[in-house]
Amino acid sequence: MAFKNNESTVTSTELNFLGGGTVVEGTVRSENSVRIDGKLKGKLICKNTLTVGINGEIEGEVQAKNAIVGGRIRGKVKVQEKLVLESKATLIGELSASKLIIDEGAVFEGTSDMGKKASAEMQKAAMEAVKKPA
Repeated sequence: MAFKNNESTVTSTELNFLGGGTVVEGTVRSENSVRIDGKLKGKLICKNTLTVGINGEIEGEVQAKNAIVGGRIRGKVKVQEKLVLESKATLIGELSASKLIIDEGAVFEGTSDMGKKASAEMQKAAMEAVKKPA
């Protein structure tokens, strides 16, 4: 974990990790990057990069700045910048992202919105959601 102290601001490059064999139900909010190798049922709000490992699963709503998916997501996904679906990934549901990369072999079933207006709205919603207490 690294910290940079600039008088009144403190930034962290911390990675939050949900390991394999772990199941979390509810809402998860993070200012930093998140990696999911277990299972999350509920809502994930990630102000930085979300990585879903090959064995990771999310069922519910996802909001992130960037996302790299190797596992499975079922639900509503809103990515402010870039979403990458790796070759073993499965995404079933609604997708909203500025940029989308789908590797050969990945599965995407559902609807997608890649408009700039949607991206601006997602960024505003993500900033407000992260500020809310748990």
